[in-house]
Amino acid sequence: MLAGLDALDALRSEGWDHRRGWEFVRALTARLGRPVIRGDGVEARQLQAAEERMGMALPAALREAYLLFGRRRDLTAAQDRLVMPDQLRRDADGVLVFRVEAQHCASWGVAAEPVGQDDPAVVMETGDGWVPYSDRLSVALVEMVLSEAMFSADEGNVDNRELDGTASAALDTTFERLPLPDLPFWAGMDGPPVRWFAGADVLLRDDGGTWLWVHGRAPAAVQAVRDRLPGEWLMASDSNDFFADGDEPE
Repeated sequence: MLAGLDALDALRSEGWDHRRGWEFVRALTARLGRPVIRGDGVEARQLQAAEERMGMALPAALREAYLLFGRRRDLTAAQDRLVMPDQLRRDADGVLVFRVEAQHCASWGVAAEPVGQDDPAVVMETGDGWVPYSDRLSVALVEMVLSEAMFSADEGNVDNRELDGTASAALDTTFERLPLPDLPFWAGMDGPPVRWFAGADVLLRDDGGTWLWVHGRAPAAVQAVRDRLPGEWLMASDSNDFFADGDEPE
C-alpha cells in the first residue's frame, strides 16, 4: 500500500478524528513529493475577518484545514474549488458553502444549525436542493485533498478509464479499500458512490461504478495498475512513443 496511510489505517479501530485526517494529509503529500509546509495555510486574520463579516464562528475542522493547506491550489483547486475565506457565504437556506464544482454543477456546505460544531455534517447541492453528503466535514476535506492532488499530478502519474464489470470486480479484489465512507457521486446522486482504494504506491478513485481514476507516485506505479486492469486507459502511451524521431521501425 502507498506509504503514509497509517493515519487512516488507525481509523479502522479507533474511529474517525479530524486531527488524524490532517496527519494523513501531511504524510500523503510528503510521500508524493509535495509536502505541506509552513506558509501553505491562510493567515488567521483572514479567517477572523470572514467570521466577523458573516457573524459566525467557522467549524474547527474547516478552520484547521484553511490554516494547514488553504493556499495550496494543488490540494484545493486543481479541479473543483475550496472557497477562499473572503468569499465564504451562507446561502438563502443558511448553508455555509465551502466548496464549488468546476462548472458550478455542485456545491458542498455545512447546514446552518450545526455550524458551531467542531466537525459537523456536510450537505451537497446539485440543483435539486441540499442533501446529505458526509457525516463529518473533515472527511469531505480529506477526500477533497485526495481528489485535487490527483487532478494536479504530473501527466505521467495519472490515468483514467471507463469502468466495466470485469475491471470493477478486479478493483474490489486486487486493491485495498481506504477507510473512508461511501460518498455520493455528484454526477449521479441516485447511483453508486465514490470509493477510494490503494495499492503499491497508487491511489484509485471509483466514480459511481462508471469511471476509474488512478494516481501513482511514479509512472511505473500507474503502469502496474494498467497491467492489472487491462482496458482502454485514456492516457496510456502509444507504443510508437517509445521510439525517437527517425528510429521508428518501418
